[in-house]
Amino acid sequence: MSFVAEFERLPLRSLLERARTASRAAVRESLDRSTLTLADFAHLLSPAAAEFLELMARRSHALTVQRFGRVIRLFAPLYLSNECINVCRYCGFSRNNPILRVTLTLEEVLQEARALKAQGFRNLLLVAGEHPKFVPVAYLRDCVAAVHAEVPAVSLEVGPLSVEDYRPLVAAGAEGLVVYQETYDRAVYAEMHVSGPKRDFNWRLETPERAYAAGFRRLGIGALYGLADWRYEALAVAAHASYLLRNCWKAFLTISLPRLRPCAGEFQPLVHMTDRELVQLVCAFRLMFPDVGLVLSTRESPRLRDGLIPLGITLMSAGSHTEPGGYTGAGRDHLHQTVRGRIVDAGASEWAAPPPEHPTAATEQFAIADTRSAAEVAQRIASLGYEPVWKDWDAALCGS
Repeated sequence: MSFVAEFERLPLRSLLERARTASRAAVRESLDRSTLTLADFAHLLSPAAAEFLELMARRSHALTVQRFGRVIRLFAPLYLSNECINVCRYCGFSRNNPILRVTLTLEEVLQEARALKAQGFRNLLLVAGEHPKFVPVAYLRDCVAAVHAEVPAVSLEVGPLSVEDYRPLVAAGAEGLVVYQETYDRAVYAEMHVSGPKRDFNWRLETPERAYAAGFRRLGIGALYGLADWRYEALAVAAHASYLLRNCWKAFLTISLPRLRPCAGEFQPLVHMTDRELVQLVCAFRLMFPDVGLVLSTRESPRLRDGLIPLGITLMSAGSHTEPGGYTGAGRDHLHQTVRGRIVDAGASEWAAPPPEHPTAATEQFAIADTRSAAEVAQRIASLGYEPVWKDWDAALCGS
């Protein structure tokens, strides 16, 4: 049975009611358990649990140090392309947004990867919009192979693919696959995804299983907080994580906790999640899943990121750019502009330079909040008594 089938049977609405109305006694009882159920997790998300946040934080910290040590793994996203055929209301890369787009050449991808390597990164996440013309599987395979020759750990965050299409990416050196469901609320999902293959909720929901079948050794999931009730999203992510831990147990699992940020199209969050609620969520996830990696991106402010480090976070991005060519300026000589998916001002070439009144940089997917350099983030991690780790494994250890 796939997670899609299990998802349909989950009592998420009744669990959400628990998360909204749990008593202090119910929260205390859940905190006294050594192994938590989804019902216990719901209690830890409740308003009543906010009164126990200090206790949750202490236990979350202790569990994290016990299972992961005082270590924070660092990674950087490397954007290959901001072309996309999907119309998603909340995304800067949405097809209909009139933005400057580019797909990096293989040499430009290497230019970006080498710049990140020079900063110390040995763990890169290759990111691209979903567009079979500009970002075909063969292009992704070649990018993975080229980057893997420079750094040992390469992961992907791209449009969902079939098992058959994932296999050459794994063979080329990709070890991880990250896919956010965005929202687990079917009604909201349908409203947010106007057109394109991303409209298929079930196909996206089954992506981690296909990635596992293809041989990925790291799987990353998450919801984008700001589209639907954050407690509902968290419960769905927890249920998804539980399923993957049972059925894809040979892979290491991570959970990301991204909140919506400003982007092209000026979409505003439909719901609000406070900083304190994010802290509560991090602690609840750690108590529910002691051995799962928790990922925090540069979407959050420096102060909040620093404060969350001791509470359960194990992986962080640093010095990030969310546009292709952001680290070196690669690709700026062949930008083009699109309006509602059509290339404009192209003249005789598909790859036209932008008109003078536009900036000569590709449009970012979203604005980051932590603009510190990777070196500054690493220094801050060390000052908090943790070790910033740029590389923590090698393919030789796996015999590959």
